[in-house]
Amino acid sequence: MPNSYQSWGRFPKVSQNVHPVRWRKKPLTLPDTNSVLPYGLGRSYGDVCLNDGGTLLATRNLNHFIDFDKETGLLRCEAGVSLAEILELCLPQGWFLPTTPGTKFVTVGGAIANDVHGKNHHRAGTYGRHILQFELLRSNGERLLCTPTSNEQYYAATISGLGLTGLITWAEIQLKRVYHRAMHSESIQFTDLEEFFDISAQSEQDYEYTMAWVDCSSQNAGRGIFFCGNHITEEEIPAKWQTPSRTHTMPFDLPGFVLNQWSVSAFNWAYYKKQRQKSIKKLTDYDPFFYPLDAILQWNRLYGKQGFLQYQFVVPYEDHKIIKDILQTIAASGLSSFLAVLKTFGDLVSPGMLSFPRKGVTLALDFPIKGASTFELLERLDDMVREAKGVVYPCKDARLSARNFQAYYPQWTEFSKYIDPRFSSRFLRRVTE
Repeated sequence: MPNSYQSWGRFPKVSQNVHPVRWRKKPLTLPDTNSVLPYGLGRSYGDVCLNDGGTLLATRNLNHFIDFDKETGLLRCEAGVSLAEILELCLPQGWFLPTTPGTKFVTVGGAIANDVHGKNHHRAGTYGRHILQFELLRSNGERLLCTPTSNEQYYAATISGLGLTGLITWAEIQLKRVYHRAMHSESIQFTDLEEFFDISAQSEQDYEYTMAWVDCSSQNAGRGIFFCGNHITEEEIPAKWQTPSRTHTMPFDLPGFVLNQWSVSAFNWAYYKKQRQKSIKKLTDYDPFFYPLDAILQWNRLYGKQGFLQYQFVVPYEDHKIIKDILQTIAASGLSSFLAVLKTFGDLVSPGMLSFPRKGVTLALDFPIKGASTFELLERLDDMVREAKGVVYPCKDARLSARNFQAYYPQWTEFSKYIDPRFSSRFLRRVTE
């Protein structure tokens, strides 16, 4: 298997075939024996994009724009178009993505299949809320036009459906009007979780985009930096603007010993201390604001050849204590997360049947794989999240048990009615068999 066809976490290692899909209007040709699964840019952290022993339907050749209305911001494009390509076309004409994850290097089909969310969830909800229609190609050759009122069950199952209901060939997206690539941004230091929640409550009144980096190290678990931002108005367009140059590449895999409890703690200390004022306001470009990690291509090599596990969960907003308990559990384990993002979700409901975001507090963490201790820690966190009536994000998972997945998502039995019989994934087999 070519190295390019793996998950972003680079775990697990699997063997699978690859079959390019080149034309949206042609019939879907499938191998006779094994299962298939759509694969875009491989930015899913876990195994929802892997099909060991099966075939991946590589969709990046479905990268054509079909129609774009510059007056209304209505965009129709093939499913292999990336969010970066949408921004390149549409932002100079005054249109932005309705919501975006932390990387622009994902395809439209992948964004729908994982029902991605962004820093503006409290205002805009998930990506699926802005998908007006799409075509779903089933393995029997049937083409379904899916909208909120037509083939609505397949519409709901495919949004957040992890690529299992068939192949999305094209989609229609409602973009958001903006006036420039510059943004108002503010970064605010907080010393503990109580202060985070106070800042978050106020910032969500004033800012469209909010999130926080949080320190998971043993001495300072719970402190961090809160980031928020708004697009500038038409009246605020600057006379001159320097577009930042962001073309760095991580050229090799770091040795596995580099990221350890001490180096991660040192990084967290330095990152927190680099901001010398309580609050800093400035104009910034949208690219580093939304996509800080995209500045380093192949940044997953930081975790070495063994890969890493990302873990994201959401728990009800009312139970602040569970976040503190989880951070303390992580700190006590000695397996501090290198990158940890904390945010509150709003109450806008996604149309997706298996959608992850819901009203509450979400924490996303990256853990270098350090053998059995890493998996044991995450199993403890699974139980804590379940007891708090929360859920874990399937898009980023590579090791969740069938018992916990089915407890988190009891609706999976209804969803299974819409899985295409020829489509499967390592994730599906792991959490349902």
